[in-house]
Amino acid sequence: MSWKIERPPGSRVRRTDDGRVVLPLRLSRKGEHATDTELVLSLVDAEHLHAALCRALDGHPVPPSAPDCRTDGAPADALSAKLTAVNRRSREAL
Repeated sequence: MSWKIERPPGSRVRRTDDGRVVLPLRLSRKGEHATDTELVLSLVDAEHLHAALCRALDGHPVPPSAPDCRTDGAPADALSAKLTAVNRRSREAL
């Protein structure tokens, strides 16, 4: 069996009313769309995923279309500021 998991075109990561983070996903099998689903994460799990992705991206050039969290600019909002601080602590712990 060959499964593929990717983000659906035009999908957006969003917050739920109770503060969790929802990541839309598309599952395909053998090249055919099987279903769309969502990965729902607590803020802590979302922060850990964000930090892990940042570590995986370390050492690679930042693409021109990268979001603000991968640039040296100021974070766009309080959640971004918190994620930036968590990521910095994670990198320092390595």
